[in-house]
Amino acid sequence: MNRIYLDTSVFGGYFDPEFELWTKILFDKVRKGEYRIIYSRLTDIELEPAPEKIRNLAQNLPKECLEFVDISDSTTILAEEYLNQNVVGKTSRADCLHIAIATVCNADILVSWNFKHIVNVNRIRGYNAVNYKLGYKILEIRTPREILEYED
Repeated sequence: MNRIYLDTSVFGGYFDPEFELWTKILFDKVRKGEYRIIYSRLTDIELEPAPEKIRNLAQNLPKECLEFVDISDSTTILAEEYLNQNVVGKTSRADCLHIAIATVCNADILVSWNFKHIVNVNRIRGYNAVNYKLGYKILEIRTPREILEYED
């Protein structure tokens, strides 16, 4: 079973007409036990001001499919290094923290709908250059659509 880290955009994507099809398929597979979600304290923080239906989606996921991780010194240091290396600008600190948490907890894939700061070939190369330099594994970063298998 793949351990996938979901950033906050995936929860919002469940209710967004542009992203809902693939996001709902992903969450169905999570509920069936096909994926284990790595859920971070940062996601909790970011979902606090979200609409109730988005918060409820996160809160009602089966507990046996969740692995909770907190923000650690290692993740904060790694996120700062992404910023120091100009992978993204200083205003993208939270995005860097999502990448760092997924990297440090050894997620198989980070899943996001954030094309500007996360699922972007130049950003992915930048994050992974820092990861490689610091001895972390290369992190797969994909959209929900990219990780789902097509069924005939």
